[in-house]
Amino acid sequence: MVQQLTDNREQRSGDHPGPLLVPVQRTVGGGDADLTESLFALATLSAARLSLEDLLTKVAMFAVQAIPVADGAGLTLIEHDHSDTVVTSAGFVREVEDIQYGINEGPCITAVATGETVRSGSLSADPRWPRFGPRVGRLGVHSVLSLPLLTDDGVVGATNVYAHGRDAFDDRAERVGQLFAVPAAIAVQNAQVLAQTKRLAGNLQRAMINRSVIDQAIGIIVSRTGMSTDEAFDRLRTRSQNEHVKVSAVAASMVDVAARRARARRPGPAIA
Repeated sequence: MVQQLTDNREQRSGDHPGPLLVPVQRTVGGGDADLTESLFALATLSAARLSLEDLLTKVAMFAVQAIPVADGAGLTLIEHDHSDTVVTSAGFVREVEDIQYGINEGPCITAVATGETVRSGSLSADPRWPRFGPRVGRLGVHSVLSLPLLTDDGVVGATNVYAHGRDAFDDRAERVGQLFAVPAAIAVQNAQVLAQTKRLAGNLQRAMINRSVIDQAIGIIVSRTGMSTDEAFDRLRTRSQNEHVKVSAVAASMVDVAARRARARRPGPAIA
């Protein structure tokens, strides 16, 4: 029996980016074949061809396929330089994660903090999360398996697998989840490193462009006023502070004005 889970991509406000919701197909009941297929799919994921969010979402989808009786999954990637990235495979998981991160209490937060697998079969009555549990219980979600994604560098995130029924995940499901989490952590870390490298390259490129524009603006000021380069830069910085914009924006505006004036002074084509 194949269950189809679909929803639209949404953007969530606040400290955490909104979950990305995508179609999921899984065979209800799970099994060794499902785990094998999911592990193979993980091994063939290409971080170079997928965005970070798309790759994380695929990992969450594979977790649903791999772990018996799972109804949906979320994945949280810990980001140290900006807001954490959260993706989900189903709409109800988005609601659960919104609650969890909204109150900063829940199984994923515990799994990331401890580096240990967290399992519950009765969330509404679980004393570990007295505010989170009753709220998700009212959504009809009673079981969770939170698997920390562990690497040599520490915990990079967690995969959270949910089921509507009580006591849905047994010892075997937990073992399967832990087996799945090992290559999942590697795939997630590789994707994170690649995304950080791309961000760094983009920042360096923007910095080089900004530096070039600033140098052009300094040259314009020097040619018009006879100031030194240091004095010209001080003039740019003062205008930046007065106008509450970046120095690069002031420089770009000055270069644009100079270019438009030069084009206006350019003689038109000769008339025969």
